[in-house]
Amino acid sequence: MQRLLTPMVFLSLLLSGAIFGFFYAWVCSTMWGLDTLDPNTAIAAMNAMNISVRNGVFMPAFFGTPIVLIATGVIAFLGGQKRVALLIAGGGIVYVIGAFVPTANVNVPMNIALEAFSDPLPLAEAQAIWDEYSPRWQFWNTARTIVSGVTLLMVGFALYALPRRA
Repeated sequence: MQRLLTPMVFLSLLLSGAIFGFFYAWVCSTMWGLDTLDPNTAIAAMNAMNISVRNGVFMPAFFGTPIVLIATGVIAFLGGQKRVALLIAGGGIVYVIGAFVPTANVNVPMNIALEAFSDPLPLAEAQAIWDEYSPRWQFWNTARTIVSGVTLLMVGFALYALPRRA
């Protein structure tokens, strides 16, 4: 069990970093860029990105992160590394509650609703739709980014807490 723990902590770190980086990129560039566009273009671009994100590169980071974190926490606990187990499993719980659940219950439903607007709309109507969509979507994305960052920090602390060999 102990030999499996270190690679699992590194895998936890990798996946936590990947999902944090994904959400962070939306915070600091993607949405701000879309907000500068004509609203019809922003809606079309967001719809295209939401369709393209359903892929085999994103899915392991989004769905695999909580699974790997919880599995790593169990391995740490069974190996007698209670502090590591608490940090890793805690990070998994934090991620599920603060990033996974909001994504499934807020961001994804908002994305699905936005898909109804695939044809160009009159400018005022498109602007009203985008003005309602973007700030709320960004609020929840910022929240899940912060939570994913906390998860990443918890995994980093767990890595630091692993016993060192002399």
